[in-house]
Amino acid sequence: MSSGAEVSKVASLPSQKTFVLDTNVLLHDPTAITAFAEHRVVIPMTVLEELDHIKDRRDKAVSREARIAINMIDKVVGKASPQEIKDGVQIPGTAVDGSDLGVLAIYPDQVLSDEDTSKLLSETLDHQNDNRIINVALRLQSDNRNVCLVTKDINMRLKAKGCGLNNVEDYNHDKVLDDIDLLASGYEELQGDFWEGVSDVDTVREHDVTLHRVPLEAVPDAYPKQFVYDENEFMAFVERVDQEHVYLRCDSRDNLMNRNFWGLKPRNHEQAMAMHLLADDNVDMTVLTGPAGSGKTLLALAYGLHAILEEKKYSKLIVARSTPPIAEDIGFLPGTEEEKMAPWLAAFDDNLEILHGTDESAQGSMDYVKERANIQFKSLNFMRGRSLNNSYIIIDEAQGLTQFQLKSVISRVGADSKIVVLGNLAQIDNKYITPLTSGLTYLVERCKGYEHAGIMHVNGIVRSRLARFAEENL
Repeated sequence: MSSGAEVSKVASLPSQKTFVLDTNVLLHDPTAITAFAEHRVVIPMTVLEELDHIKDRRDKAVSREARIAINMIDKVVGKASPQEIKDGVQIPGTAVDGSDLGVLAIYPDQVLSDEDTSKLLSETLDHQNDNRIINVALRLQSDNRNVCLVTKDINMRLKAKGCGLNNVEDYNHDKVLDDIDLLASGYEELQGDFWEGVSDVDTVREHDVTLHRVPLEAVPDAYPKQFVYDENEFMAFVERVDQEHVYLRCDSRDNLMNRNFWGLKPRNHEQAMAMHLLADDNVDMTVLTGPAGSGKTLLALAYGLHAILEEKKYSKLIVARSTPPIAEDIGFLPGTEEEKMAPWLAAFDDNLEILHGTDESAQGSMDYVKERANIQFKSLNFMRGRSLNNSYIIIDEAQGLTQFQLKSVISRVGADSKIVVLGNLAQIDNKYITPLTSGLTYLVERCKGYEHAGIMHVNGIVRSRLARFAEENL
């Protein structure tokens, strides 16, 4: 019997499944080894080699994920003997239901050979690593195991199925929705007259604000910081929700439409509701989603200037985004960090021009505002480890970030700061991220019940009639 067969003889429970992880899964979520409940997780040696190569890349984001994944694996198997690593080492911690996590094993795929009884893929030069990882799953499957290859590479999933692997899946641990159309929008339109369907309502006074307390059954899907309105004149803001009641602060649509930030007025109700969330001192994070041209960036920037220069709430405005992986490392571009980021943050200059384009000296006004508002352009790749205090922070193009990347940035927000996260789920340029697995989608669903976060899907293309046509028809 070959050495590969000997390696595959490991202890497992009868109901235990075996999940073979591809490298891109660990880069997408470095903690993925803990995401498979009581089952068995296998890391092929090829995956460790790829992580070792990636951890030294100049791309700070992906190299950091690789290092975290390596450290996670080391914490589990670092003190185990070689035989224990082959058999599987218990992963510390517990699952959501309180049960123990499964085991982690490392499979030395270099021992696989054509002499094995299972049919293996040949190791072509262009696809050598992919084929070696698929071969691990095929070899384990040949031992009558319930094996599943987990990869975010669509073509690799097709190849694995085509060569006889029974179970191949995308990594869906961070998938919070089954249909992107179910994503929370921040508002709900109710049919008919709202008050006709409410039999029991109380009026309560909290912090100089009058609230209407209605039964939860009247708005069963309500969550904090959501807008609800009907087909008539009813418009209300959900201040909070408990087990039995929803607390509504009624408002008028005209009042919402009369807001003004730095000379900017809302052009539709979604923009008006977004402006309300931005100005709410009880909201520490606002997430604005919506199509290109809906005004997300303009709204966020206008309120930032208003809050810093007129209300003196913050000491600086930080604009950040992740540099695209297809682009060159910004370290090779000339100038300061702000100058290096200029190609990817030109949209903010465009929006500053909209706000000051009618000034007598538009460029002079823009330079003056940048200096007075202390506007700083940053790359997310270089924000790790910072604590952002007394700051107004805008994260742009968040649809291309993973949940892990977004968490690492949001956890940087310090005292007396507000963060605004912007994104368009129709414009994802990361080949391993879909609208359902985007960190932005995860953030919207996870924060919609948090009382200090607000979300709003800004609909309606206000950039131009041509932009509206392109978004809807092209």
